[in-house]
Amino acid sequence: MGMSDAQISTIKRLMEYEAARTEPPVDFPNLPDIPAGRYIDQRFFELEKEHLWRKSWLFAAHIDEIPDPGCYMLWENAGQPIIIVHGDDDQVYAYYNTCRHRGAPVVTDSKGKKARLTCKYHGWTYTHQGELVSVRDPEDFRDLDFSCRGLIPVRCERFGNLIFVNFDEHCISLREYLGPIADEWEEFQFDKIRLSARHSFVLDCNWKIAMEANTEVYHVKSIHPSTVAPALDDRRNVNTFYNHGHGRMIAPRPKGGNMQSAIELPDLPEIETVGELGRTCTQSYGIFPNWVSPLSHRAVPPLLFWPLSIDKTLFEVWTMAPDWGDGEGPDYWTENNGEQLNQVLREDTEFGVWIQKSMESYGFRGVPLSYQEARIYHWNQQADRIIGIDNIPEELRVAQVIGEDWMYPNDPRVAYA
Repeated sequence: MGMSDAQISTIKRLMEYEAARTEPPVDFPNLPDIPAGRYIDQRFFELEKEHLWRKSWLFAAHIDEIPDPGCYMLWENAGQPIIIVHGDDDQVYAYYNTCRHRGAPVVTDSKGKKARLTCKYHGWTYTHQGELVSVRDPEDFRDLDFSCRGLIPVRCERFGNLIFVNFDEHCISLREYLGPIADEWEEFQFDKIRLSARHSFVLDCNWKIAMEANTEVYHVKSIHPSTVAPALDDRRNVNTFYNHGHGRMIAPRPKGGNMQSAIELPDLPEIETVGELGRTCTQSYGIFPNWVSPLSHRAVPPLLFWPLSIDKTLFEVWTMAPDWGDGEGPDYWTENNGEQLNQVLREDTEFGVWIQKSMESYGFRGVPLSYQEARIYHWNQQADRIIGIDNIPEELRVAQVIGEDWMYPNDPRVAYA
């Protein structure tokens, strides 16, 4: 499906509107300062832990990591021990890695392949569908009801070859969560892209500091003067807000400027169905709470930001690409197969350490965001709604000022473009 010709035409008009404006759109709200404590106050960090990571769809794995029935992997990025299993019925399941007998881990290897999941502590055995099928010495139990002793499931759904989990058993479906973005993503063939590279790095800053560097272009001329800036027209960037806290930016390459991408990939197969914007612009999506990814005809390379503590982040960099045949596929974000981040990401992440220090000073009072940084404010509004506004100390809340009139498909700018 992807974007229609009418959508593409509207975005092009909005690009010219953005380039010509001399102030924020007349109908766009003033954005109050984001409280400093949302980055450095342990109380807010604990609220994120209790609510954000328990009530959001989280990208966890690619089907290539558990390619065959019986394959499983452990996943703990959100602070909970999870088993993700490729079932013998070819469905993908997720469970807490917690035996229903004495709470031991059901599996301890990071990856493997088993016809049954058997706890090595006392031998309780489960199917790929989580059902308890046998226990050692059953004669020593009275009235043990196998039907209510299965592994505790975690909501698990796929978008193409990508596997997402959600700890909230009453959550909406992944498709509903993504909303219209799911339709826009069809042109990128998520059901065909292979996993090419996945690497992790630890950053010495709050996870939102790291993530926010990838959700606005206001910093590009300062931080990326010779890498991203020549390949991205920040004055023609068009931001879009979606329900559930998601956002999108589309920025063309500069007119008459450097037509080379800031990140070069080897000459490998392309995603043929990708449309004009994905081929000629930086088209990037933020999926609440922690996914940021440019998408193009060359690759789907999401960045994932996971909190290790209030001032440390597990930073995952992924590359997924159309089938390249044998040998190594592309690696969008690192050098020497994960030895270090590429120059663009080093420019962002190395400065994040300095930002963390500065934010911890007495001089950090709050964050006044520009119109170009409004996707950050939109994210924070959603965070408060998920946490529950009444659960947040008043001095740590953000005001809900970006309303439904700015949520896609609504866009007051179209009237002026």
